Amino acid sequence: MPEPESPTETVRAFLAALEELDIDRAVTFVAADVVYQNVPLPPARGVKAFEKQLRTMAKYSSRFEARLHHIAADGPVVLTERTDVLAAGSWEAEFWVCGTFEVREGRIVLWRDYFDWTTFLAASVRGGARALAATVSKRLGRREKPGNR
Repeated sequence: MPEPESPTETVRAFLAALEELDIDRAVTFVAADVVYQNVPLPPARGVKAFEKQLRTMAKYSSRFEARLHHIAADGPVVLTERTDVLAAGSWEAEFWVCGTFEVREGRIVLWRDYFDWTTFLAASVRGGARALAATVSKRLGRREKPGNR
């Protein structure tokens, strides 16, 4: 894998690895002293704590998507405005996120995401309702077919 040439490319490559749920590859983009935080939750400090959080996310997720709307850099600092999509089975939630990344020597040393918890919770509830409706519809559809009685 070629080394990213700029902090922006590092962040793009990192997010692409997360979208593939390739945690081993994602971890190669971070420094040993990385700090990761979903504000206002406490930060994960160091690569082991960071990797543990990513592996937990991947364990319970069937899909992750980071729809980048804007990305800008000022030296080593990269700012992203995006819609993140989390999915687990038929449950899916889309929510707006602003992220700050700091890249040093080609590695991410800071990743801090800011999002509105109310919006995230509402998206989660909507995703749960859609998943439940799909399950109920599927089960009712099976019963109505000839031969499934």
